[in-house]
Amino acid sequence: MTMVIKTVVMLALFFVPLIVLASGLATTVWMVFGLYIVSGFGMAGIGMSVMHDAIHGSYSRNKKVNTLLGYTFNLIGANATVWKIQHNVLHHTFTNIENADDDLNAPFFLRFSPHAKHYWVHQFQHIYIWFFYALSTISWITTKDFVRLKRYKDMGFLDKKHEYKKNLVSMTLWKLLYYSYALLLPMIMVPFSWWIVLLAFLSMHFVTGLLVSIVFQIAHIMPVNEFPLPDEQGVINDNWYGHQFATTSNFSPNSNLLFWLIGGLNYQVEHHVLPDVCHVHYKKLTKIVSETAHEYGMPYHVKKSVGQAIWDHTKMLRMLGRK
Repeated sequence: MTMVIKTVVMLALFFVPLIVLASGLATTVWMVFGLYIVSGFGMAGIGMSVMHDAIHGSYSRNKKVNTLLGYTFNLIGANATVWKIQHNVLHHTFTNIENADDDLNAPFFLRFSPHAKHYWVHQFQHIYIWFFYALSTISWITTKDFVRLKRYKDMGFLDKKHEYKKNLVSMTLWKLLYYSYALLLPMIMVPFSWWIVLLAFLSMHFVTGLLVSIVFQIAHIMPVNEFPLPDEQGVINDNWYGHQFATTSNFSPNSNLLFWLIGGLNYQVEHHVLPDVCHVHYKKLTKIVSETAHEYGMPYHVKKSVGQAIWDHTKMLRMLGRK
């Protein structure tokens, strides 16, 4: 029931402001921006609290329910198929491993791993990174999904007959649907210039991109986390659970509000060692998980607050920026 209520709240938070905009009821510029920004919080909530569990198969015991709710990611302009490969397969299997964890794959001006090639511009990345975090979901809804779908095809993930073409057509149609109700309808119905609506639409994505990027990045790109490399045979010198403990961090474990809003992703350690468990159970599991880690001599990283986690993440970005 908790997940059902949360799903209804997040979907309403995303869609109700867009319905108001598409109905032409926004009478001031500030109202247009305000509605889009509220929708942005709903978009982030859907991504972190609904689709994330659904695509992991942990939202419900019913696979059809998980598949259906996984499509909420398509409703906010991204793509469930691409995310499942990027996140479930590559990120969760090869966490913080250079050239394997696709979350470390970034444009040349960003450096998320000590093993990535260094450029002089990286010395400033801890300053300009926040702007690019804000742009992250805009990249998703425009080019990144198409680029990754093609790359995953070349990597052999979409090897069934016509699977790539079917996913490409499906992705294009979903994105056209998203642009239709999230941007074009408001442009037609709102009594203001198209560029005002476009700027408000972008502000929605700035909010979503910044929130989502910070939550996921402060779980892995941290000074205490490891970035292991495989040996000559391509083997990591650790067991899978030990690897997850070494490369993942929790933050703000005592905030019930944050836990509810971000789908329990402040308990990233629990999520990584138990990815098929719904996030509503993470708080109850944390004592067991932490005690098990200490019993077997594995690290259990946790930051007391979001502020401390962001500060340490910033320090890590600055460290990675040095040659």
